Amino acid sequence: MPPRQRLAPADRRAQLLAVGARLFAAHPYADVLMEEVAEEAGVSRALLYRHFPSKHALFAAVYQQAADQLLAGTRFDPADSLTEQLVQGMDLHLEYFVANRNAVLAANRVLAGDPVIQTIMTNELDALRARLLAVLPLADESTREAVSGVLKSWLVFVRVLCVDWLTHETCTRTQLRDVCVGAVLGALRPLLAQDPAPDWPRQEPGAGAPTPGLPHRDAQGA
Repeated sequence: MPPRQRLAPADRRAQLLAVGARLFAAHPYADVLMEEVAEEAGVSRALLYRHFPSKHALFAAVYQQAADQLLAGTRFDPADSLTEQLVQGMDLHLEYFVANRNAVLAANRVLAGDPVIQTIMTNELDALRARLLAVLPLADESTREAVSGVLKSWLVFVRVLCVDWLTHETCTRTQLRDVCVGAVLGALRPLLAQDPAPDWPRQEPGAGAPTPGLPHRDAQGA
């Protein structure tokens, strides 16, 4: 074990979260041991357990931190194109999902039904839904309720689809992103008097190149 550094409680917690996040991303949930976390952090097991009384508590804190960071990075602005905002939000989440495949699968498969983890997920999805409702052109309260229901179902659809894709990649990351974006735009159009995304779709079905004059970003990065 490396020499222990004295840290303020908040700094020690942040360090332990960083170590936990790294290990949960690198290994399946069952393979991460609290002893390994303590060793990586250079602390005693007793000190680790003072901050996090169990592996479940550590994982929940790691996942909550990730949800907070994803929400902070996902911004919706009525002045910007809805399409590009959706693309940006999907890219951000998919980047996290790919980099933290084991943690995402643990939350959605190994700990499926766990009330603490499910609450973290539900709160993030509710926050995303509220932000989208705030930027959409909603004529009245009945439209708002209908759109809210569509968004709630769509966000669950995206989560299930992305988790399945992490298990078995049946398409490219860019295709997955565009399927998700296209699904919500297609579902919203019948409910809104104004087309929320006249720039979508950006290419003809089956075409390999983006429509001239419209942006196209490859979320795969290579």
